[in-house]
Parts: sequence; C-alpha cells; structure tokens
Amino acid sequence: MAQERTLNREEPHYFGAGPALLPTSVLQEAAYDLITYGDENIGVGEISHRSKPAIGIIDSTKEKLSELMNIPDTHEVFFMQGGGTTGFSSIVYNLMANYTKRTGKKGKAAYAITGSWSAKAAEESKRLGFETDIVVNTKNRKYGDIPPYSEWKSIDKESTAYLYVCDNETVNGNEFQDTPGPNYLPEGVELVSDMSSNILSKEIDVSKYGLIMAGAQKNIGLAGLTIYIIKKSLLEQASDEELNSKNIPLTPIAFHYPTVVKNNSAYNTIPIFTCHMINLVLKKLQDAGGVSAMEKTNEQKAKTLYGALENYPNFYKMPVTNRSVRSRMNVVFNLPNADLEAKFVSEAAERKLTGLKGHRSVGGIRASIYNAVSLESVELLVKFVNDFAEANK
Repeated sequence: MAQERTLNREEPHYFGAGPALLPTSVLQEAAYDLITYGDENIGVGEISHRSKPAIGIIDSTKEKLSELMNIPDTHEVFFMQGGGTTGFSSIVYNLMANYTKRTGKKGKAAYAITGSWSAKAAEESKRLGFETDIVVNTKNRKYGDIPPYSEWKSIDKESTAYLYVCDNETVNGNEFQDTPGPNYLPEGVELVSDMSSNILSKEIDVSKYGLIMAGAQKNIGLAGLTIYIIKKSLLEQASDEELNSKNIPLTPIAFHYPTVVKNNSAYNTIPIFTCHMINLVLKKLQDAGGVSAMEKTNEQKAKTLYGALENYPNFYKMPVTNRSVRSRMNVVFNLPNADLEAKFVSEAAERKLTGLKGHRSVGGIRASIYNAVSLESVELLVKFVNDFAEANK
C-alpha cells in the first residue's frame, strides 16, 4: 500500500554540496505556489516569463538581494539560465567585449587557480580562444592553502581585463578571507568572483567587485538559475563589427549581458519557479536577521565542527593545512583509509546524517554546512564525529 503523501517532513540533517538543503518552510510554500500562484488559476511554473506576476517575482528577487547584500547603485543584478559552468563561458565573452570597448584592444584574463572550480574556469577561458594568464596555481599544494598576494604573479595592467577568483572552493574546502587590494590588483583590472557556494553566508563589500557570479543550487535555491551582480559600466561593449575585426569571439545572444539586462532577465524563458524559490529563501533570510546574523551562525557552525575534527589529529586529516583559509561552507577531511571513510558515511546515514561523501575527484568526507543547515544538524554531526573516532581510532 502506497504511503500517504504530505507536505510535512522530518527535518533532514543533510550535508550535500549541491543541489543542497533548502528550508522546509520554503519548500512547503513553493509547493502550494506550484499548483496555484496568487490570483492565478495556474502555478508559478506555468506562468509566462514576461507576464506581470513573473516580472513581479524577478523584481522582488532583485530588490531583496540588493537589500541583503547592500548592493550599490553602481551595480546591476540579473539572472541567467545555467549554473557556474555557463558562467565560466559567459564571463570571458562579455568582459572581453567590454575591455575592447574601453581600450580598443584585445585583452587577456588573469585567473587564480586555488581549486578545481577555478581551474575549470581558466580552462574554459583558454578553450574559447582567449589569452589566459595564471597568476597563482596551488595544485602542487593539493589546494591546501591560498598564498598571500605577495606570492602571486604580478598582473599586466596594460592588457588585462579582469582577475578571476573562486571565493569558496566546494570540492577542496578553501575560502578567501579578503580581496586583493590596490597593492596587488592594478586600477582598471576588474575583480570577478565565483561565489556560488558562499553567497549570503557572510557580509561582503560589493563595490570591490566588477562582477559576482553565483549559481543558485548550493546556498540559495534550485539548480537552473545563476545570479550575476555586475558593475554597470561593464555592460558597455564593443560592436559586433569591431569585435569581428579584431578576431574576438562574439557572445552567444542568450548569454549577452547587455541584452539580458535590457530585457529584465527575461530575454529567453527564465525558469520562474527557480527564481521564485530564491525569492522565498531571501525573504526567510531577511526575517532571520539578514546576512550579519547568518554570518555569526555560520562562524559558530564551522568553529564547532572544525574543533571536533582537530581533537583527533591522528584520525581526521584536513587537506586544507592553512587554518585561516578553511571554508566555512564546505568542511573536507579524510580518515586513515578508504574503508573507514565508507564506514563513516554508512554509519552516519544510520543516524540520518546524509550527504557526507566527498567529491568523486578527491574522495574523503565533505560536510557542506550552508545557510539552510541548522546548528542542531552540525551538533549532531559533531557527536557522531566524536563517537566514530572513539570507536575506531
């Protein structure tokens, strides 16, 4: 006999890296809205992306994000289909077109490789035919550290359009704690950051960034939509004719930032239900006290979990050797052998602690403790970390 379905659920203790946990109350509200939305007799996933209700969702989401992140008037918020991988391509196309508009020249891009995602971004820039300068690459350190900017290769200010960083590496578990200042980043070179896995987890100064990209599926919503926060001056681009004359690839129209902004993120069929989910998450975050309140909770969660792991230094090994750059969102660690790691994941699941298996490229264990993961969940995981070590060390 089939189990009766309900919109209620036992609160999960899920530590998956993405798609990741969402607040149950948000999912419940969204479930009703998927059937009927507002005064419509159809659901939010069925309305036209250019209808009045859909435009209202887009505008409301942009407004909430601007308030939560204190986004200055110098910057524009927009949404595009796809995730981070789409962002890798769209960023280099669009910012190179802007660089040519500003300078009349063909520029190059600087990339800081501090983990697997920034490595993929740099690879895509090269693959698309753009000159790509690697200013730091910590692969030989197994991405266990982010060295000071004084150790990075200097940026060629005469020809570089932007510096790309991944603020938080979900696979490798490291996170930037600051931004490169004028002592490193030359004037006129824009700072571009992938914040897919830590957006809204901490307060940042948006004015320091030329462009922020964040896929929704890790910390603020469902897969299928990416948030972009861009300096408005970067929306100015050279004409197609000028770009062609300099053998600079043209941006595919669906990912052409000026076109997307001009059409209020609805040039093509934006996934409105996904945007609505983000809007609901942002509303819940506002009600909970905003980003500053969330940052304090996230600091407490990370401190509690890292502290437990460090109590057993011969049992739990953390590949991010520099404590100061350990991620507050993705806590990665290894056990003495693969068999113990499999046992850890299995016995954790018996306690309803799930989503702990490390990324397939690195193995080990990964606990993603995004905004939606409660302190209670982290405390339950800490108890298991302690119990498992005592039973198996």
